[in-house]
Amino acid sequence: MDDFLDDGPERSVQAMGHEPIPQARAEDAVRELLRWAGDDPEREGLLDTPARVARAFREYFRGYLEDPGIHLSRTFGEVGGYDEIVLLKDIPFQSHCEHHMAPIIGKAHIAYLPRDRVVGISKLARVLHGYARRLQVQERLTAEVADCIQHHLDPVGVAVVIEATHACMSARGVMTAGVVMTTSRMMGVFRDDDRSRKEVLALMGRG
Repeated sequence: MDDFLDDGPERSVQAMGHEPIPQARAEDAVRELLRWAGDDPEREGLLDTPARVARAFREYFRGYLEDPGIHLSRTFGEVGGYDEIVLLKDIPFQSHCEHHMAPIIGKAHIAYLPRDRVVGISKLARVLHGYARRLQVQERLTAEVADCIQHHLDPVGVAVVIEATHACMSARGVMTAGVVMTTSRMMGVFRDDDRSRKEVLALMGRG
């Protein structure tokens, strides 16, 4: 992935089955947007902006180039008989709203109740970032993370809670700053058993 991010300006990118697009075309699109906004892309301060924006987009949206589930392919069975909740709290992430391409900034809490195997704890964060580094709506991001863990680990239960602020609401439109949106997805025992759901939410600090 680092090699991808360091590619030169002539490198084309191909993802999600689409034809590769040369970076020069992306830079031309940025210049056109700068003109449309009322500025001059040929002035000194903006000369390098199209290339910077193109490179930034390749970084923001590099999640399209990976399968987040691959991070869950290596599991461990030697857990000393541990059979309680595994929780990773307050995972910071950044994404972009698919409606206005404005930043979504927040944190996620991801928990699962293992059946017989666990994964390295950092892999849960990698799954989150893999989906977050795409154009998103928060509801879908929450569901994708939970569904991925359920599909690859087959745990007794999965719980994902995401809290985020949306620049499309704070910096435009209704112009309301400081509002936090919360979404959750409960699967397995966390959906079916009220006591288990309350336990995981309490561990997340949401009880």
